[in-house]
Amino acid sequence: MQILSAIWNFFATYILQKAPYMVGFLTLVGYCLMGKKWYDTLAGTLKAIIGMLILNVGSGGLTSNFRPILAGLKDRFNLTACVIDPYYGQNAVTAGVEETFGKGFAQVMTLLLIAFIVNILLVRFNKITKCRTLFTTGHVQVQQAATAYWLILFALPSLRDNNVALLIVMSVILGAYWAVGSNLTVKPMQELTEGAGFAIAHQQMFGIRLGSWLAEKLFGDKGGKKKVKKVGDLEMPGFFSIFNENMVCTAILMTVFFGIIMLVIGKPFFVASGATKETENFAYYIFNTSLQFAVYLAILQLGVRTFVSELTASFQGIADKLLPASVPGVDCAVCYGFGDSNAVTFGFLAGLAGQLVAIVTLILVGSPTLIICGFVPVFFDNATIGLVANEKGGIKACLAIPFCSGLIQVFGSALIAGWVGLANYGGYLGMFDWDTVWPLFTVAMRYLGYFGVALVVVVLLAIPQIEYRMDPEGYFLITEDYDAYVEYKEKKKA
Repeated sequence: MQILSAIWNFFATYILQKAPYMVGFLTLVGYCLMGKKWYDTLAGTLKAIIGMLILNVGSGGLTSNFRPILAGLKDRFNLTACVIDPYYGQNAVTAGVEETFGKGFAQVMTLLLIAFIVNILLVRFNKITKCRTLFTTGHVQVQQAATAYWLILFALPSLRDNNVALLIVMSVILGAYWAVGSNLTVKPMQELTEGAGFAIAHQQMFGIRLGSWLAEKLFGDKGGKKKVKKVGDLEMPGFFSIFNENMVCTAILMTVFFGIIMLVIGKPFFVASGATKETENFAYYIFNTSLQFAVYLAILQLGVRTFVSELTASFQGIADKLLPASVPGVDCAVCYGFGDSNAVTFGFLAGLAGQLVAIVTLILVGSPTLIICGFVPVFFDNATIGLVANEKGGIKACLAIPFCSGLIQVFGSALIAGWVGLANYGGYLGMFDWDTVWPLFTVAMRYLGYFGVALVVVVLLAIPQIEYRMDPEGYFLITEDYDAYVEYKEKKKA
């Protein structure tokens, strides 16, 4: 018994409570169950652990870089600055979850695994659940698991001392969100790609479906009565391509936003805090500090890609065997090769305009939480929504709907991040679904307790049922045989 107790204590201390080794353990288990050769299993496990360690380096760099700016805003203006970006959001959870809730970040990986199993089960029994899509975007799963972990700990304080109940509640809600959200994107993606056979598994799944529906209803061709002018009918200046490069765009955004903030705080504060020296040129310090954000973000992203590729592969193989007929949910960037390519840039710029208007509004009304643009929400949310909006409603929809999305991203993030306390650690996930449906989930659970949990799950699982009943003949046909689905829709229209 002493040997078993010692083994368990070692496992609990150095595996369960250490996120890099928890990820490595999950990868090891997945590859073993798949029957991989020992050297492939070893290599994959080591890559997963090293990827998490790289992520920790990037995360620590972002934290140390951002801390003097946060302190300056708090000291001089009593403001809390919050970057809306999934990597900053994940970093905020990592930095604050133990201090705020007394919990370890390693549980996020366990949550991810169980939620993924819930997603698999919902798709496995799709004749009952009507869920057709498996969420396979691993890095997004990590980001969402981290933020969901914080939101549910905040909403349900009684779960903090009951790890089993905590993981069950979180996993069911998150797994249902993955299955239902990605399932909502099947119709917009199949119509955009003419049956390419994938859905979107990202951070704006409800936003994609809502944007597609609004574009058709508000800006569509009204049954063929008028021709909708699309973005592809225009010519766009070549310099717009600069915004397609993640690292460059991040550096520009961070320099503009943090440059202004640091100028307002002033050099004396940074000298007094030890962040810079009196002899150092302040303009150089601002520029170099701003670029460091892009550097550490790139390191963090490298770490995520490294361990996620192994973690996803280890469980995806099992899922493929169990769900041969499922539609994969993939990264939103996959759809950028379809439709009008310029709609991607138009959607991004319209969303950026909406975010800037909202940020200025927050400043003017004296909001205690200052939102700072992050590259991922402003680009990937609005570019994707703009692409599907343009397909259904043309250039007007491509500009108007992402602009409104930008407003929602900032106002929604300011409300939820300030309320739950993530803004205190400098970041929030900040993407469309997490500024709309997840704040609603949090409110329901916070004020209705376990009844709120049940309500959230019931509403999520009801969505595919309602969608199925709106078109029972075409619902599964659209993924099984898209050409037959097109013929069916033409006959129905006639």
